[in-house]
Amino acid sequence: MFPMSFLKPLDDILNKITMYRLVLYYLIFLWLAAFNLSFFGFFPFGFIELLISSAIIISVSFLTNKLLARIFNTFTNLESVYISAFILILIITPARSINEYIFIILASFFAMASKYILSFNKKHVFNPVAISVLIMLLFTIGGASWWVGTTVMLLPVLFGLLVIRKIQRASLVLTFLITSLSAMEFFSVISGFDALLILQNTLLESPLLFFAFVMLTEPSTTPPRQILQIYYGAIVGILFYPQIHISSFYFTPEAALVAGNIFSYLVSPKEKLTLSLKEKIKLSKDTYDFVFNLNKKFSFTPGQYLEWTLGFKNPDSRGNRRYFTIASSPTEENLRIGIKFYPNSSSFKKNLFSLKPGDKIMAGSLSGDFVLPDDANKKLVFILGGIGITPFRSIVRYLLDKNMKIPAVVFYSNKEKSDIVYKDLLDQAEQKLGIKIIYNLTDLESIPKDWKGEKGRLDENMLKKYVSDYKERIFYLSGPHSMVMGFEEVLGKMGISKTNIKKDFFPGYV
Repeated sequence: MFPMSFLKPLDDILNKITMYRLVLYYLIFLWLAAFNLSFFGFFPFGFIELLISSAIIISVSFLTNKLLARIFNTFTNLESVYISAFILILIITPARSINEYIFIILASFFAMASKYILSFNKKHVFNPVAISVLIMLLFTIGGASWWVGTTVMLLPVLFGLLVIRKIQRASLVLTFLITSLSAMEFFSVISGFDALLILQNTLLESPLLFFAFVMLTEPSTTPPRQILQIYYGAIVGILFYPQIHISSFYFTPEAALVAGNIFSYLVSPKEKLTLSLKEKIKLSKDTYDFVFNLNKKFSFTPGQYLEWTLGFKNPDSRGNRRYFTIASSPTEENLRIGIKFYPNSSSFKKNLFSLKPGDKIMAGSLSGDFVLPDDANKKLVFILGGIGITPFRSIVRYLLDKNMKIPAVVFYSNKEKSDIVYKDLLDQAEQKLGIKIIYNLTDLESIPKDWKGEKGRLDENMLKKYVSDYKERIFYLSGPHSMVMGFEEVLGKMGISKTNIKKDFFPGYV
């Protein structure tokens, strides 16, 4: 998607921004581009009309969300509110008449209300903007023009590739684009239309790319596993073609997405959890386990992650949501996450650290493919860095409790010996499960004299030293983003297929 030489500095920048904040910045960038273009007459509406409609949509969205959050007594996230508001702004033509003003007010209200009313177990089912606009259309109150999908907006829209890079949803987006464009070409040919002209107009004069970059990839309504995301992209892609219809109802972009949301809901975890802190356990000088009470049965696969939301005032630019891998096993009574704290931690981490027993946090959007293969005889290699060991802690605890053995070699790398966590569990994994664990320290100046593990950065030579049959194995990478991306490149040069590499990556601040 981008030149390789450009990827590392690009990732370094993206890694400092949360997914939600990046999407919000992208939408504001599109709004600013549209505002300037409207000032010079590139749209059938003026900049004053755009400004007034924007102010109304943002205000109604903010006030509706604030009211409903209080009524339903739940955490709220202003970034989510503003993201929905700016999407509405970019797909609904700015109002000029009383009826059009009523329409944008109702659309804003229903977009926010859907998150609370059209939800089950605190998980909303539909993309808020899509379901709101569809309701307006079905009741003939108004519809979306999707004016952002115009030639003059194409270049700004293409910056959405940064969002896809950040959230690692390229397979979903590509599946959707290939399916939708193929469907358009197929129906164009059998209908006797100029297929090339249809393709050109679709790319230049339709909301296809904006829809794919922003609305299709919304995490709360996207399936949790990659294979399910591919099915999801294909379903929405087929229905996206405007000539697909059921009787007299013709699918629109928002209707296609709502249909896909139904599929996603059926194959996804169905709940959000409100958890209370049981205890905080210090693992090292700057790493802690947070153990939360589970008041009901919660099913997940070892190695998966959750989105965690804290309610606190004045969050910094990194927001009040994070993705953390579950460190506990489904066999344990409590839910556990391991967190490393840095000197300049975000407001989220500072508030998380200050939690006391009994304090609440919300968790949901279970996802992740960092799980064991169905074939228990598959040979595995885990390459773990620092707190990146948390998904492996979940896996090992599960294996021990189920008395299951797997042929695995584990490389666990840390800066200093004192950074090593879950050592007792790793010892059990070696003794009872026969898992080979290689400890590695990277800070050569602080290595103890009696250290028996490896020294220096993990590289190809160290890997081959312990894993001669590396080409037969599936690799699991978890740790700092730079480490994961760097070692993925090393494995590629060693001839390891990308299909045999699993990354504990999630779309949040790493």
